[in-house]
Amino acid sequence: MGKFINPFTDVGFKKIFGQEITKDLLIDFLNGLLVNEKSITDITFLDKELLPEYMGDRGVIYDIYCTTESGEQFIVEMQNKQQTNFKERALFYLSHTVARQGERGAHWQFDLKAVYGVFFLNFCLADAPHKLRTDVVLADRDTHETFSDKLRFIFIELPSFHKEESECETDFERWIYVLKNMDTLKRMPFKARKSVFEKLEKIVDIASLTKEERMKYDESIKVFRDQLATISFAEEKGWRKGLERGIEEGLEKGMKKGMEKGMEKGMEKGMEKKSREIARNLKKLGIPADTISQASGLSVEEIENI
Repeated sequence: MGKFINPFTDVGFKKIFGQEITKDLLIDFLNGLLVNEKSITDITFLDKELLPEYMGDRGVIYDIYCTTESGEQFIVEMQNKQQTNFKERALFYLSHTVARQGERGAHWQFDLKAVYGVFFLNFCLADAPHKLRTDVVLADRDTHETFSDKLRFIFIELPSFHKEESECETDFERWIYVLKNMDTLKRMPFKARKSVFEKLEKIVDIASLTKEERMKYDESIKVFRDQLATISFAEEKGWRKGLERGIEEGLEKGMKKGMEKGMEKGMEKGMEKKSREIARNLKKLGIPADTISQASGLSVEEIENI
């Protein structure tokens, strides 16, 4: 067991970013994420379970759901494994949150607040360039000018981050380095540079957990490891199945190619044998070798040796 908690677990992630007493950590991370765009001074955690508007509706649950002092809403998630239609799921969550802002009455003029989805991914997005950060906005397809700033997706692929501690240049990179390596660190880096990391060290130190918190964390670790084991088994099973199918297809193609090559070679030998028989018969009739060569395709030397 390491010195610090694993942030990829549900308990670990929410202990860092999902508590009222640690909301300054989330504020600092979001400001690093959106540096030179906005400066968040306060956030309010909202109920993660959005109640359905009618009995048949689907409830939507987020890891962390908060709003800033200006009314902008942030959904922050940690995902450890790829899911079917993951991008569509993210779109549904954010669209649902935008739609819930609607107010009844003739005086409401669609004054929407921006909704941000920040998705930490412990895997690489399928059908997308493998890079640390992918920002998705509503923009004109040709000019790339922003059409609306009310809907924003930010995907953070942790496996695509390869910098060492000394190579981190921004607060965002420092946060990513700490989160990715936290459960293997022996000390908390960057404390001398920024006090927020000193507070983080106290929050994530396993020795500081209460008995109840430790029980919940241990259970969260078990779930996390079970998920990894399931993923590993599925990947290995898929790899073996792919290998078996590849071998089977390879043998089939090899046999087909071998048969085709064998038939081709057999036909060539058969035609050569036939040419020699014809040449031999023509030679018996006293026809000149050069004439036989033109008719059979054999060389004069070959004809003389028949």
